[in-house]
Amino acid sequence: MLPLSRMKSLLSPVLSRPTMFVCRRYGVLSTFKNLNSAQTMNPMSKVSSFRCSTVQNHNQIRVLNSEASGSSSGSGEVHVIVGPMFAGKTTTLLKRIKSERSNGRSVAILKSDKDTRYGLDSIVTHDGDRLPCWPLANLSSFKQRCGPEAYSKLEVIGIDEAQFFEDLYDFCKEVADHDGKIVIVAGLDGDYLRRSFGSVLDVIPIADSVTKLTARCELCGERASFTLRKTEETRTELIAGAEVYMPVCRKHYVSGQVVKEAARSVLESQKVECSSIL
Repeated sequence: MLPLSRMKSLLSPVLSRPTMFVCRRYGVLSTFKNLNSAQTMNPMSKVSSFRCSTVQNHNQIRVLNSEASGSSSGSGEVHVIVGPMFAGKTTTLLKRIKSERSNGRSVAILKSDKDTRYGLDSIVTHDGDRLPCWPLANLSSFKQRCGPEAYSKLEVIGIDEAQFFEDLYDFCKEVADHDGKIVIVAGLDGDYLRRSFGSVLDVIPIADSVTKLTARCELCGERASFTLRKTEETRTELIAGAEVYMPVCRKHYVSGQVVKEAARSVLESQKVECSSIL
């Protein structure tokens, strides 16, 4: 075993320099200086005096890592909620937003200004639950309307009726990837013809999670994954409620479309007969 004097002479060059320690578990950097005071004591006793700052929860870890890198890039998230009409998409979004707000996070809700069914400045469920929101023609205008200072403090952004925003993909990518915010998107994944509606499905490749909700078929009570339009209107964007749409299962979606086609054929034939008589 080396004498104490020999051990001190070997360690002196190392202990005389500032030393940086990395806590790999939390990503915290700590620098210790003036460790040459160990010359007056057993060098090995300093091991127990090294202190690494501890982090209490995941949010603090995110903040520390952001400060270390000098940017919040990469710390955001995107979550997508889809399903047919009356599946509870807005209800689920509001629950998520309320939960984030109760946890102390700053939140904002955005919706298309095309949807004025329950008022322009509120997001409202079919059950009447509501929260104030920002009605927008496009998402790219939100940062400017919110203001740089208020936007920088936002942590969570909810988007309802997301199928009406053409710039949905670019907004979610920018806000999550570069601004480090959590984005929760709720919208229809398909239109009344079961075709992709808007840009909602385009967001899935950049999403951290995707939740597919279902309703109850109005005709049989089974799980409903589709939206049946009851009218003969053919334009894709037709904002309405139960007077125009109903959730249906696969069986009744197919049969419902057949019935509508048959009714349309009968009506068209009657028109031809009437015109020939006149």
